[in-house]
Amino acid sequence: MKIRNSSIKKSIHFLKKNECIGIPTETVYGLAANAYSNKAVLNVFKLKKRPKNNPLIVHYHDIKRLQKDCYTNNSFLKLYKKFCPGPLTFILKLKKENSISRYVTNNSNNLAVRFPKHPITRLLLKKLNFPLAAPSANKSTSISPVTRKDVIEEFGTKIKYVINGGRSKVGLESTIIDLTNKPKILRLGGIEIEKISDTIKLNLIYRRNKRNKYPGQSKLHYSPGIPIRMNIKQPKKNSAYLLINKRKKNNKNFFYLSKNRNLKEAGKNLYKILRNIKKKRYKLIEVEKIPNISFGKVINDRLLRASTK
Repeated sequence: MKIRNSSIKKSIHFLKKNECIGIPTETVYGLAANAYSNKAVLNVFKLKKRPKNNPLIVHYHDIKRLQKDCYTNNSFLKLYKKFCPGPLTFILKLKKENSISRYVTNNSNNLAVRFPKHPITRLLLKKLNFPLAAPSANKSTSISPVTRKDVIEEFGTKIKYVINGGRSKVGLESTIIDLTNKPKILRLGGIEIEKISDTIKLNLIYRRNKRNKYPGQSKLHYSPGIPIRMNIKQPKKNSAYLLINKRKKNNKNFFYLSKNRNLKEAGKNLYKILRNIKKKRYKLIEVEKIPNISFGKVINDRLLRASTK
């Protein structure tokens, strides 16, 4: 991907003024601001209408910069070497002497950190002398954005600048693993649990955390604001029907996440299609059974949490 220097310069200009900008990542687009600045971080919460007790993920360029703020451990080092940069977020202990805004963590001693893979954002992080607090660039609880256009639809002129980095390749948020004690998965995402388990030689399982102690734990999340019914064989006449396998008969209310049961492709298409369904003003979304394996687990998790029931 060709990186325009003008985009980087403009981004740095706004970020140094404590403004928020939209940045592309391989997962979804982020609403980014200086993680060391209280004013900048508060702007993120204000724009997103996000409760201040819901912590943010901070994006770093590399481990050397991270270690100015956080302690690392053996499990982190193994996972960092294997998957970073990439769609994996770590919960780590903050050092007593750190520069992170207290609003990022809700005054916690732990920090959620990630190393995004998108080349534009990596270059931006390399040129900055601070990391970026960057939750998804959408209003709180709504559908995550996977294109520049999505971000502009969410915020309009309220956001100063959005970098155009094309469509997000993964299309689902990062997996979150807590490494502050015994490793545990806090959110399903862009890297399968099985691969993480193999890397650190632990049998990890996912149990949803009901508290907002960490990012991505809200009960209602990723929502188009439309009721969702799961595991439906025969949809209602006027509902939007999500499918992962091509049907012999076609219908205008059929929306294919994939036509050949490709779960990775289905995950990539999920938010784009949910946004499209919302624009078409459907009143109900129904979903055929999605295998609860690999990226199917992530899709099922997102759809369950997106339901307005």
